[in-house]
Amino acid sequence: MAWFSFSSIFLFIFLLSSSTLVESRKFLHHEESSQQLADIVDRLPGQPAVNFRQYAGYVTVDESHGRALFYWFFEATEDVDKKPVLLWLNGGPGCSSIGYGEAEELGPFLMQKGVPELRFNEESWNKGKTTSLAADLNLEQLEANLLFLESPVGVGYSYTNTSSDLLVLGDEITANDSYAFLVNWFKRFPQFKTHDFYIAGESYSGHYVPQLAEKIFDANKNGDKDNYINFKGFMIGNALLDDDTDQTGMIDYAWDHAVISDQMYHDIKKGCNFSDPRENVTCNFLLEGFFAAYDVIDMYSLYAPVCAEDYNSTSSHQLGKIKGSKFRFSKYKLWHRRLAGYDPCVSDYSEVYFNRPDVQKALHANVTKIGYTWTHCSDVISEWHDSPSSMLPTLRKLINGGIRVWVFR
Repeated sequence: MAWFSFSSIFLFIFLLSSSTLVESRKFLHHEESSQQLADIVDRLPGQPAVNFRQYAGYVTVDESHGRALFYWFFEATEDVDKKPVLLWLNGGPGCSSIGYGEAEELGPFLMQKGVPELRFNEESWNKGKTTSLAADLNLEQLEANLLFLESPVGVGYSYTNTSSDLLVLGDEITANDSYAFLVNWFKRFPQFKTHDFYIAGESYSGHYVPQLAEKIFDANKNGDKDNYINFKGFMIGNALLDDDTDQTGMIDYAWDHAVISDQMYHDIKKGCNFSDPRENVTCNFLLEGFFAAYDVIDMYSLYAPVCAEDYNSTSSHQLGKIKGSKFRFSKYKLWHRRLAGYDPCVSDYSEVYFNRPDVQKALHANVTKIGYTWTHCSDVISEWHDSPSSMLPTLRKLINGGIRVWVFR
């Protein structure tokens, strides 16, 4: 999508504006822990040669329940010890940061059409870039050490040994588990603990990112020195932040672009009150028709083609509901679908790739033989129990607390 080119520039300014050089790395590569060494990814099937290290594996976030989150981490291409750590989160709720963020948007490796190989992403956020804007502003090249996380459990390769966990998911448990992941990840990678730390994401990460940021902010403020995270700020694009304005805007946009009829537009305006979090049977029925209008149109890129080929993808294009969510649009799988680049079938390629046993072995993934296939947006998460109607109070709290925040469309 076009905004990633611009957001790469945003990243330079955003990180540089508050970045400070960290002290020299205390833990050199030859002093890496055994767990770090076990997580090193030597080379993925079909991967081009690169000059930076990558790690992947699991971090346990709840030992009693057997909950573990899967991560994929890429060191910066240059000056690793001086670069910030940036955590990227995709939304959903229930969609994979590996499938979207890493493999289709800002990660080092992208899918290729027609061949079972990866290609290097020249726009990767772990790679320094020279831009005319950066030159005009006298900005140095500044990339980040990139960390991608599949959260919550049930998403991608992340799993739980307690099946009932999948029935109680929501914003709160996602934030708690993501915070537990970060605390334990920094213990595994202590050489990055003093680095400036940022979070970024898109879509439903308008909930994930501020809520995780608040967990870090509160823990740091309460003097938890052992688990202190050098948190500087966050950035979210196309963010879901406020139910009323977000959903009203979606309806207005569809009508303005002739996706829905005048009749449907006026029926939804009359039958839906998006500021009311209570379930509305009439509104839900009308929204079924609203999403059906996008059956043959990519709702995130109206003038680009949709994928018309069959790659035996494990994802469904049919409407799927997440029960219990106050955020109505998050019930629909079509809400998750989004175009990446100019190839509308790229998500199908990556679902084939990440379900390959040799790929999973190289990533140290699916070690417990989870009972579901890897998908971009989880098929095993059927309920979502808490979702605040607005994240604006959280943003206000963090901004007042000195946290840098960048929201862009």
